[in-house]
Amino acid sequence: MRPGASSERAVILAPKGRDAAVAAALIKEAGFYANVCGDLPTLIHEIEGGAGLAVIADEAIKTADLRGLVNWLNGQPSWSDFPVVLFTHQGGGPERNPDAARLAHALGNVTFIERPFHPTTLVSVVGSAVRARRRQYQTRAILEDLTESEGLLQTALNAGHLGALELHLPELELEASDTCKTFFGRKPEDPFSYQDLVASIHSDDRAGRQETLDRSIKDGHDYNYEYRNIWPDGSIHWVEVRARAVRGPDGSIKSMVGVSSDITARKIAEIERETLLAQLAAERTALAELTATLEQRVEQRTADLMKEVAAREKAQEQLRQAQKMETIGQLTGGVAHDFNNLLMAVMGNLDLLRKRMPNDPRLLRLVNGAMQGAERGASLTQRLLAFARQQDLRAVPVDLRTLIQGMIELLQRSLGPRVALRIDIPPGLPPASIDANQLELAILNLAINARDAMPDGGSITIAVSQYQATNDPALQSGSYLKVSVIDTGAGMTPEILKRAIEPFFSSKPLGKGTGLGLSMVHGLAVQLGGALQLSSMVGKGTVATLVLPVATAQPEAESQPPTAHKINRSAIILFVDDDPLIAMSTMEMLEDLGHQVIGANSARHALDILKSEQQIDLMMTDHVMPGMTGIELAAASRQVRPTLPILLATGYAELPEGTQLDLPRLAKPYHQDQLRDRLDQLLG
Repeated sequence: MRPGASSERAVILAPKGRDAAVAAALIKEAGFYANVCGDLPTLIHEIEGGAGLAVIADEAIKTADLRGLVNWLNGQPSWSDFPVVLFTHQGGGPERNPDAARLAHALGNVTFIERPFHPTTLVSVVGSAVRARRRQYQTRAILEDLTESEGLLQTALNAGHLGALELHLPELELEASDTCKTFFGRKPEDPFSYQDLVASIHSDDRAGRQETLDRSIKDGHDYNYEYRNIWPDGSIHWVEVRARAVRGPDGSIKSMVGVSSDITARKIAEIERETLLAQLAAERTALAELTATLEQRVEQRTADLMKEVAAREKAQEQLRQAQKMETIGQLTGGVAHDFNNLLMAVMGNLDLLRKRMPNDPRLLRLVNGAMQGAERGASLTQRLLAFARQQDLRAVPVDLRTLIQGMIELLQRSLGPRVALRIDIPPGLPPASIDANQLELAILNLAINARDAMPDGGSITIAVSQYQATNDPALQSGSYLKVSVIDTGAGMTPEILKRAIEPFFSSKPLGKGTGLGLSMVHGLAVQLGGALQLSSMVGKGTVATLVLPVATAQPEAESQPPTAHKINRSAIILFVDDDPLIAMSTMEMLEDLGHQVIGANSARHALDILKSEQQIDLMMTDHVMPGMTGIELAAASRQVRPTLPILLATGYAELPEGTQLDLPRLAKPYHQDQLRDRLDQLLG
């Protein structure tokens, strides 16, 4: 990178031996920029021109006049902390060498490397220094934006003829701008305290104004009040003050900040308007009667231009909606996966931004709002993936009798008093291979659908039975369990029954259903290796049956989830992802957690690193990648590093059948806290 205000190059001063040439070659080979300087004045000149860090051999400056360099370092702006890498001889660190300690004190942000040094050490230190310098440049940009914003705010206040004021609490100390003072008849140079302001308020307005202020300070609500004030020359003027509470770190209100405006002209106009309105009251009554008559005629005429238009627009909208939903249903799986990746980048960057941005409540509200929107998007993708049969399931042996009996209270509460609930589950049934949480949600969805089909009440039966599939085209031959939800409701016509599991199709009134309920249940059943069977007759009710595979093992006893142990050490993590947005945000989150990250943009690239002598404490990989998936990479890595911990990050389960590896997973999108906890478990 050429010299400039945001340069990241390394400037090197090591006039003896080959240190300068070797260091420059290593730095350039690692993908950074480097310039070699012949003497200290040249080094200072290059730094002043723009640089990311300086690499200096201690013998070059041990006896030199450092005042020029020290003066430049001491004169850095608040955002800058220029990094220096200092080569010392073995045993020459600051702990044992007074000269090194003196240089550390003089130069500030110093990292010592004892010679002879390993190339990896130099590249790692230089990389860390460049990233730190890059973050300093980002801080500078934020500060510049804030300064510009303050200037724009003052311009806006001037353009709007607004005065600014701040009332500090609890000492009631007032700060008022020059414009604000003029609204109370004061000159800019005149003193104007809070007591002066209170004394100037018209006696008829003091109580109401004080009551409004006290309520705002107590409840934290916005303050807005108009009142009269008497100027030193005796004239009466109107002023409007709007303010908002500013809270301190402990949550208490530390001040009220707002704006004021002179509204005397507006108030005079309002008084004149009231007088005019009183004069026109009689005419207004007559006009109102005439207007009412005309409106009745117009309404009568338009009631019919309107019914026809509404019907036509409704039909057109239904057609457009059906076409749009059909297209969305076909693209759901791919869109949801890509959306998960986008949300991963958004949420990761928002997590990092929230930790590093200045203490500005307005910025925090904006970031929190963006994060809430991203989390709602993540919830939506889970529902889309459900009916696309691409959500991550944990199928384990589960006793259906125990599961359904544990849901009885929830079902009764959801169905209401007009629906009778019956449970028909024979004893001695084998366990089913299911994801318990997803099955509970599916049964609840089916029960609520049944309730909605019985507006006048009825009964719902949940029955479980065994089933042996032989020639069923929707199922592989084998043993299954059927969970049936049977209602006595209105039933479905053959046309509706045929489309019942289509995504976004709903027979309910507009706004009463999303059309995702049966689609989600169908997707779950198919992904578990089963099926959803529907039968219905108009006026006779509906039977919705989940066909679930029988488990080959018994249910496991409940156990406490593993406790994450706080890891205080820095780990070397190999991160593999072909998406540059995901890679950038996740590597930033990992580095922010204190880990050293080695990035790889493909599984092949990662295997090359694994086969090298590079130390690696853990590998974190995406699953869906071109050429070689994350599962295939994990299997190949076992041949090279059998004990290496591996974390699989994926937006949905697309694992091939017969996969033997049972890898820890982290579902996308995830927060930095979730990433930290998962890593702590694995590294612990």
